[in-house]
Amino acid sequence: MTNDAAQRMTTDATAELTGLYGPASVAWRLNREATLLIAAGPRALLMQIAHPLIAEGVDQHSDFRADPWRRLRGTLRSYLAIVYGTTTTARAEIRRLNALHRSVSGPVRDAEARAATGAATYDARDPALSMWVHATLVDATLVAYEAWIGRLAPADRAAYYAETRPIGRALGIPETTLPADLEAFEAYLDAQLGPGGPIQVTPTARDLARTILAPPLGPLHPLLGVLPPVTYAWTMWPAVAILPPGIREAYGLSWGRRERVVSAWLTLGFRGWRPLVPAGWRSMPQALAADARLARAIGHLERPVAPAGPTAPGPGVEALVPATLPG
Repeated sequence: MTNDAAQRMTTDATAELTGLYGPASVAWRLNREATLLIAAGPRALLMQIAHPLIAEGVDQHSDFRADPWRRLRGTLRSYLAIVYGTTTTARAEIRRLNALHRSVSGPVRDAEARAATGAATYDARDPALSMWVHATLVDATLVAYEAWIGRLAPADRAAYYAETRPIGRALGIPETTLPADLEAFEAYLDAQLGPGGPIQVTPTARDLARTILAPPLGPLHPLLGVLPPVTYAWTMWPAVAILPPGIREAYGLSWGRRERVVSAWLTLGFRGWRPLVPAGWRSMPQALAADARLARAIGHLERPVAPAGPTAPGPGVEALVPATLPG
């Protein structure tokens, strides 16, 4: 085998192990924080269904009201497979999502949605809808991280957005629709949410929001199903806190002194105890699995191998593992 062929095999093996993002990415650092789900997950869902046509799709193509946890688990599993999976795993998940979206279409039943959009039907493959779903996931991660953990350097924010652009293209968003950089992305969000923009909370969205903010606990465990929502709905207030004020008002959500104080208490409490908790305990399992996958690869490559004959030595571990891999 020539040195060039060996190098190509090495490069391919490294790309497969590190996946579409890799351990040097900002995405690997931000998305590993499990507790961010308390705020980022509900915020992203509420922002998504604030688009009238996306609310129609969620309403008509899922059992969201009966078991919102299934959708949350599925969305989370899919998202983290793309971030932390091998290249093969991530690309397979993207193909699955693209195939799934081909079946998500239907009539616009909500009268306010029809009036707001002028559309009689919706289709999940519409690039504008795909872009909004993609944008809510990117934005929720940035907003929740800064609210719950700490400020991000401008360079990290810009790098994180840049890392997500290839994923957006793979999910069917044309280059002409996908904002070119973070500044353009922020301008896109302002335009979507501003006067005359497509984001308008409809009755269908408000109905779905009640499930998001007070989800039935029975699907988690039958005994939890007897708990009234008032006993646990307050745990969702940190997500409400980081919604854009206009969206919060459009949903008709109460946001008085009680809600603000409880949300601040939860956020400050998390900030206080987070440094005391071992990183492995507060990391998403998918992130830990990716760490272990790369550690096994490094360990395998570092084990000495007896030479098979008088051939020149192959590339060392430095050539097989990215230089940015954490030690």
